[in-house]
Amino acid sequence: MAGQHKGPQGLEQEVLALFPVAGLEYSYPEIAELLDCRSREDKIDLSLALQKLLKRKAIQESDSGKFGLFGAEKQAITGKVDFVNPRIAYIRLEGPENVGKDVVVSAEDLRGAQDGDLVEIEMFSARKGKRQEGQILKVLQRARNQYVGTLKVKGGTGWFMADYRKMHEEIMISEQDLAGVRDGQKVQVEITHWGSSSRRPQGKVKEILGNPGEHNAEMHGILADYNIPLRFSEEVEQEVAQFSGVISDFDTSDRRDFRPVLTFTIDPFDAKDFDDAISVKKLENGNWEIGIHIADVSHFVKPGSKLDEEAFQRATSVYLVDRVSPMLPERLSNDLCSLRPNEDRLTFSCVVELNEVGAVSGKPWIGRTVIHSDRRYTYEEVQTVLEGAEDPNADYLRMINRFALIMRDSRMAAGAMSFESTEVKFLLDENGVPLKVIPKIRKDAHKLVEEFMLLANRLVAEYAFNYREGKKENPMVYRIHESPNPERLQNFADFASRFGYKINVSQEKVAMSLNSMVVHLEGRPEQELMQNLAIRVMAKARYTTKAMGHFGLSFAHYSHFTSPIRRYPDVLTHRLLWNYLQNEARLEKEKLETLCNHCSEKEKMAADAERASVKYKQVEYMSFQDSSKVYEGVVSGVTEWGIFVEIIENRCEGMVRVSELNFDTFDHLETEYCLAGRRTGTRITFGDRVKVRVKGTNMEKRSIDFYLEEIAGKSLKSQDKGKSAKVWPPSKKRRKG
Repeated sequence: MAGQHKGPQGLEQEVLALFPVAGLEYSYPEIAELLDCRSREDKIDLSLALQKLLKRKAIQESDSGKFGLFGAEKQAITGKVDFVNPRIAYIRLEGPENVGKDVVVSAEDLRGAQDGDLVEIEMFSARKGKRQEGQILKVLQRARNQYVGTLKVKGGTGWFMADYRKMHEEIMISEQDLAGVRDGQKVQVEITHWGSSSRRPQGKVKEILGNPGEHNAEMHGILADYNIPLRFSEEVEQEVAQFSGVISDFDTSDRRDFRPVLTFTIDPFDAKDFDDAISVKKLENGNWEIGIHIADVSHFVKPGSKLDEEAFQRATSVYLVDRVSPMLPERLSNDLCSLRPNEDRLTFSCVVELNEVGAVSGKPWIGRTVIHSDRRYTYEEVQTVLEGAEDPNADYLRMINRFALIMRDSRMAAGAMSFESTEVKFLLDENGVPLKVIPKIRKDAHKLVEEFMLLANRLVAEYAFNYREGKKENPMVYRIHESPNPERLQNFADFASRFGYKINVSQEKVAMSLNSMVVHLEGRPEQELMQNLAIRVMAKARYTTKAMGHFGLSFAHYSHFTSPIRRYPDVLTHRLLWNYLQNEARLEKEKLETLCNHCSEKEKMAADAERASVKYKQVEYMSFQDSSKVYEGVVSGVTEWGIFVEIIENRCEGMVRVSELNFDTFDHLETEYCLAGRRTGTRITFGDRVKVRVKGTNMEKRSIDFYLEEIAGKSLKSQDKGKSAKVWPPSKKRRKG
């Protein structure tokens, strides 16, 4: 403030702080206003500070008399568009120096940019006390050029509104580009002109998906909406058709032969691709040789091929409720690369020696192999064996399960997380209508396979990290999971303490502390929701070339190696390992990091698509249920608009809107995850047991609305239901920075 400056030297740092990003410029009067230099003495000091900064080339003065960071004109300011609503967007600035920084752009200054686009921007001089504002100069890269939605045809012209909520404009389709679509159909549209502040976007119908509400139309629509291809190109199919289905002596000549060793796969009963197998062999020294064999996709998918380009673009298989959009064509995923029983298959393997107490003895062997699976097991079959059923391989299955339990206990003791969220699957009829929602239950058979896959992923990561050629570091695709944000972790710890759980937030003890909470949560009403809330506090796992460790697994080094049929990072891992084993040229780290970022983004997109399909089927299922039925549920979220409730028996989630809570005025206590009634003292808190009844479903928005019937055993029927409920404070209708 005025009179508080400490001369030119103190002002220098304040001036530099005005330029959060390169390229921003201010005139002398603007700087004086922003720094509150009002007195004559302050203005003289400011002039001296600017002269010193110019002299040491910390700032520069443009021809127009404005000041900015030195060399700033050489740096374009770029960012990605987050189109919040029809009026404004935020530009999330690129670059490590700009983490957490954004710029507000009004809709008229977007110049046709849409959500997710990479853009170059010009920033306005900041007004005192206001957010940084700017305008888009040009779009550098489009996030998408296709949308899914419903088309209305009026007078020969189509008007398309996308399902994607951040596409706020209607897209015009001329008569010649309608492709025979009927009014009201669900379609995929490709943008031909992006529009501007004075012109609507234009497009053409690329594919007619069907009528809204039809099962196939909605599932295809979800795939298309997330830019997930519905089919492979003809070029890719032609490449795959050239592959021989015969494994020759030449193919196996440089591979370690595991065909004589007992080998089997363990997968879901409805699995069509089997990308991992386990072999078991007793050694003369009394130890056990366990082979973790993974389909050698890299034998078929070669760099530079059309198949490789397509696999990279997809980056992952996507699993909707009734179908899979595979990363690789079916001939590979379900045949040549699938480790089917009684057939020779090419694999990439990590072979370990375990002693009788399950400890790894010596170094693992990593390399290319050939196997012959003797038996295909389902999880259910293995589980019955673990529980005592007879089987020719029962002793082997029970033995490796014992090893798996030892490895799991060892991970837990080292600080690995033990959170497990419940997933659901659907029983569908021949038309795709959901008849039943079934929670998936994970038993020892599932965990057995998981432990050996975790072991292989860890060992190959350690091998790559420790491998050196000369003094050069080995680039590798690591799967990392960073430590949780301290502030978010502390907020969760404060909340958990209200349930009687003490969370130690120190870096060394947080994992152990959270695991202790999980043990005590077992069987309690708040179990799943407390676990889910804890998971939300955690950082998201991602791919990178930086060996930063995996917090959740408590591994110093971890990669994805075990699922190359459905994950492109695993294909990259196989290639890198083979290059190092053969002392061949390594991939540049910068190039590999770009590939990692792409795979991380595609993984998130796939997860969003999978959740969208589950949510759609949950809403559809609830739309058929008796509206008078009362369900037991748990409060799974609290907002100023209402509470989210998850039904216990089927995991379907919906909202009780605050307008239905018409017996009181409620305060939204954000840090306490609750709504608090002013008059009645009623508190509705995250984790509360409640009873609800379905008010309505909206298939288009994939939402369920509930009536609240009971809170913690207290019926609401006797409550005074007068005016509509209110939440205080009301929504500020603005985005936090």
